[in-house]
Amino acid sequence: MQIYEFDTVILGGGPAGLSAGIYASRGAVSTAIIDTSMLGGQPSNYLELENYPGFPIIGGFELMEKFEEHADKFGVQKFPMQEIESVDLKSNPKVIKTNEGEFRAKTVIIACGAQPMKLGVPGEAEFVGRGVSYCAVCDGAFYKNKVVAVVGGGNAAVEEAMYLTKFADKVYVIHRRNELRADKIVQERAFKNEKIEFIWDSVVKEIKGDDLVHTAVLENVKTQEISNLQVNGVFPYIGMTPNIESISGQVEQDANGFIITDETMRTSVDGVYAVGDVRKTPLRQVITAAADGAVGAVYAVKYLESIKEAPQTV
Repeated sequence: MQIYEFDTVILGGGPAGLSAGIYASRGAVSTAIIDTSMLGGQPSNYLELENYPGFPIIGGFELMEKFEEHADKFGVQKFPMQEIESVDLKSNPKVIKTNEGEFRAKTVIIACGAQPMKLGVPGEAEFVGRGVSYCAVCDGAFYKNKVVAVVGGGNAAVEEAMYLTKFADKVYVIHRRNELRADKIVQERAFKNEKIEFIWDSVVKEIKGDDLVHTAVLENVKTQEISNLQVNGVFPYIGMTPNIESISGQVEQDANGFIITDETMRTSVDGVYAVGDVRKTPLRQVITAAADGAVGAVYAVKYLESIKEAPQTV
């Protein structure tokens, strides 16, 4: 097994991880990014972004390419497609073992991001890839001239519903409340879209089908009335859960598993920082993830300087 040694290892190569890589490397410390897939994170799947400053509209993949090119400029070493087998954040140095080697680091920046929450209803897991999807950009083209349902009321749900109207004949948006949480400008666009119909005060209780999905069973949360909605696909967008399988329990987390940090992105473990969607934060956007990455990396560099200057005990 090959052993790699770095001052800073960043777990995750999305906007938070790439931003952290840029700032850490500029701080003259050896820096590596490890990712379980290709670099770019969730935004690589976004068709368009229109709220990242400096780019009135830009494709998500294109923006993440620019992030990666910037990290390359400063010599950040990249290790994509790594299967993480174990992470020890409390050892000295910290140790990350993957299927390809062992990484030892004086500091670790956790930038693993988050993934869509599951509905947790019968039929959901059984029909993943056969009518249940968590990525409209990835799978939208499969639903040309079909009927689909998006579950949720935030920006992600409404924006993905609008994207799906490029293919589907009809898009239902199912929301457990009687008003959306999405930004007003996003709501206004959706309300004007003739292909979108909103189903208020309702939740999905079950997803049914044969080889493919054909029905979403709904419950009205006010009347408890049960109804069957005929759809070919269901796209849940009800929130996020952190990607912390190999890390959980080693740092302080909130009730939902998100890592708790202070304003410097420091976790409860010395030399360990958490940035972006993986941490407890009031807003999960590309811009806030990038900002987190900058802050966390700057303070990781300060930490490295402090332990370098600390007197050695015999």
